[in-house]
Amino acid sequence: MDTIFAVSSGAPPAAIAVLRLSGPQAFAAAGRLAGTLPESRRAGLRALHDPVDGALLDRALVLTFPGPRTASGEDLVELHLHGGRAVVRAVEAALGAIAGLRPAEPGEFTRRALLNGRLDLSEAEGLGDLLMAETEAQRRMAVRATEGEVRRQVEAWAQRLLAIAAQVEAQLDHSDEDDVAGADSLGRLHAAAGVLARDIVSVTARPPVERLRDGLRVVLAGPPNAGKSTLLNAMIERDAAIVSPIAGTTRDRIEAPVVRGGTAWLLIDTAGLAEATADPIEAIGIGRARAALDEADILLWLGDDAPPPHPATLWLHARADLPGRAETGKDLAVSAATGAGIDLLWARLERLAEMLLPPPDMVALNQRQRALASDAAAALSRAALQHDLLLLAEELRAARRAFDAITGRAGVEAMLDALFSRFCIGK
Repeated sequence: MDTIFAVSSGAPPAAIAVLRLSGPQAFAAAGRLAGTLPESRRAGLRALHDPVDGALLDRALVLTFPGPRTASGEDLVELHLHGGRAVVRAVEAALGAIAGLRPAEPGEFTRRALLNGRLDLSEAEGLGDLLMAETEAQRRMAVRATEGEVRRQVEAWAQRLLAIAAQVEAQLDHSDEDDVAGADSLGRLHAAAGVLARDIVSVTARPPVERLRDGLRVVLAGPPNAGKSTLLNAMIERDAAIVSPIAGTTRDRIEAPVVRGGTAWLLIDTAGLAEATADPIEAIGIGRARAALDEADILLWLGDDAPPPHPATLWLHARADLPGRAETGKDLAVSAATGAGIDLLWARLERLAEMLLPPPDMVALNQRQRALASDAAAALSRAALQHDLLLLAEELRAARRAFDAITGRAGVEAMLDALFSRFCIGK
């Protein structure tokens, strides 16, 4: 396996640049630059020289960490360089000229940690979320994932599953022995599988992590010229959407991310929902508006007619400052022109967010984890109805495979590239 290297402390220039080496030649390569290496896990000041011509590259702190008790599970070296771009480039060039060394790819240090058993897939996903966290809520949820909260939940489920499977296997192997056959009846096995399935469903039913990471999707929708774009601009306090008195100005969806009150939001302006149009471009916009409605976490409806069905809707009495705009049973009156009702609208959205975001003190799963946990729950539900012990055992094995895929023990190679592509090079 190649030895990899990369700056892991952020892009230069900086006061200090921490350059990591990880792999079987990490110590030998560092020795070629620094001469004698300091005692493991102790910093030592060393002059770094180019192995080719002996030129002084930098004077740096050097730390060595023998594997497998390292971040990557391999021998690891840190070079604490002066953080100028030229210094970093010179040291990287010297390392790149050594046979068997190469620059790391995005997320490769963490990928090796996963492959070497230093963390599981759910912890790696949490680390990815932590690197991208912009709000305190995102940070807290990501830290809990990196600390193994999801893994511990899945392991608890797996232990209960193994207890059921052990009884099934015992009855299959020794069904002619009264003491084994009577240890747990088929009815009790069914009951245990059913209870475990329901416990899993109670967790998968919670709001997904993506709402914290990507922001709650708030879609502004209604007929043409209802004031959607004007309201969007007023809510985010900048001109993100073109505003015009001409109906049909907005042809495409406009997305505006905003962080407010520690919560990430994605506000989406949409084309007016006309019943019919001869304009093919407007028709495309209407189609995209309807697709946005299907994806919305919260719908802000600006039409005078009743809103379409949606589990989280606020029916707004928009343009409330205009004469002749009598309110008729709507949730909230707002005026983008005067600012009336905007703060109250945000307050109502924040109350909805409390129900739509993952609870801060409970395990929350991402989309991939929820799908696999749902597969496990479905297999357990089928097992709870299965009277053939062989088929019951097979359903339990299917549930176990889903658990293993959540933590990365099986069946995840196809998604690793996508996960680590969003990591920085030095992670």
